[in-house]
Amino acid sequence: VQLQASGGGLVQAGGSLRLSCAASKLTFSSTTTGWFRQGPGKEREFVSGIARNGISTKYANSVKGRFTISRDSAKNTVYLQMNSLKPEDAAVYYCATKRTFSSFQLLMSPHDYDYWGQGTLVTVSS
Repeated sequence: VQLQASGGGLVQAGGSLRLSCAASKLTFSSTTTGWFRQGPGKEREFVSGIARNGISTKYANSVKGRFTISRDSAKNTVYLQMNSLKPEDAAVYYCATKRTFSSFQLLMSPHDYDYWGQGTLVTVSS
């Protein structure tokens, strides 16, 4: 299984980016998938998750109302739309996934995930 995260870059505060996470040898519709981020000198933190049903989602309080997670099953890709970006959103963003039989399971701990992408860097200038 391989996850490929992309879409990071440099953006001004208030701007938007859309991150993508594509998978090989795994179908996202049979998984619970999350986005995490890790800033310099910080621990990896949960950003958002989407359940197997593609409908149930969860967000960290710090991004609620600004970020949106979604899934395109036809493209087997999970997205993280990030709007109104702030300098504190700057980090390496990782997607992670875990096969599950539960339609509603959402996981917030990085230790619960089995597969990780390589990370994509988001830089936000003030």
